[in-house]
Amino acid sequence: MSPSALGELLAIFEENFRSRGELGASVSVWWRGEEILSHGQGWCEKERQRPWTTQTLVPVYSATKGPSAATLLLVLDERGMGPETPVREVWPGFPLAEASFAHLLSHQCGLAALDQKAQIWDHAEVIAAVEAQAPAWRPGQGHGYHPRTFGALVEEPVRRLTGRRLGEVWREKIAAPLGLEFWIGLPESEWPRVARLYPGKAAAEDMQGGFYREFNAPGSLVRRAFDSPRGLRSVQDMNDPAAWSAGLAAMGSVGTASALAKFYQAAIGAIESPLTENVRRALAQVRISGDDKVLIQPTAFSCGCQLDPLDAAGTKLRQLYGPSTRAFGHPGAGGSHALGDPDSGISFAYVMNQMELSVLPGRKSVAMVDALFGD
Repeated sequence: MSPSALGELLAIFEENFRSRGELGASVSVWWRGEEILSHGQGWCEKERQRPWTTQTLVPVYSATKGPSAATLLLVLDERGMGPETPVREVWPGFPLAEASFAHLLSHQCGLAALDQKAQIWDHAEVIAAVEAQAPAWRPGQGHGYHPRTFGALVEEPVRRLTGRRLGEVWREKIAAPLGLEFWIGLPESEWPRVARLYPGKAAAEDMQGGFYREFNAPGSLVRRAFDSPRGLRSVQDMNDPAAWSAGLAAMGSVGTASALAKFYQAAIGAIESPLTENVRRALAQVRISGDDKVLIQPTAFSCGCQLDPLDAAGTKLRQLYGPSTRAFGHPGAGGSHALGDPDSGISFAYVMNQMELSVLPGRKSVAMVDALFGD
């Protein structure tokens, strides 16, 4: 790992505060089992009451999905099951008989939008809506990101197999053994450490892309996917301790950049961890790629994580996860970002409280990733 790359990354991190509206943020880089960079600065709120440090906690929205998927995969692996296991072996009421857990975890089951109204706070209500849903597409017919229903889709099998909530299993089997300050269901004792989130502002050019055109079209699949299940739509709602403690497995985790980067060290096998070889392989192996029916652009997914999509020649269409075609991770709404690269042994995470309006990682984090892998 080049010291100059780390220096350039830090320079970009600091430039984010000067020219890109950063308020409070942390960045962490691990390499071959050691944390080689941990930095945080700024403020936990606009009133500048609490300085931001590397120990500050913040909600990271969909960056939750990687840890949640790892939890389900580990529970399956402990029982001699895996990605190819039919979902109905665990969840008989699942609406697709042909679907495997690989299909479920890679957004191939067409359950991104629910017709039956359900509140995100009521797991039983959401599961009833999922079981009643006619899939918008089936395995073999493409894929589309499940921004919110993904939480119920991974939570229900964990509950059926363990009798416990996914966040509890995550804490016991993965987070606690690794010493991760990252919770899917934050205990009240940690509430004072949480920074306040602030929404991003839309620029005119943001609204011109295909995703935002569809997102703003009433009744569109994109709009319905981001409305299903209902609740927790505003950033203000995510500043409520009820959201932190609910343990929502698609978007409800709270943690530090260091913890998220260390999780991806475990996911790429750079440190000893509870994640078995089967789990790590499932997190890293591409299961589907191509045009995403919800994000309205090419995407690629493993069992629970994203990778950069490739063109017909095998060249990356973008480099959100660095130059390696094997690197994987997951962003979170507003700008949080995390990845692991098994080729270099590097993992990276960035978290912040001033959000951007971007469905994929924005300039603040991508510029740091480019610097990290630049040399």
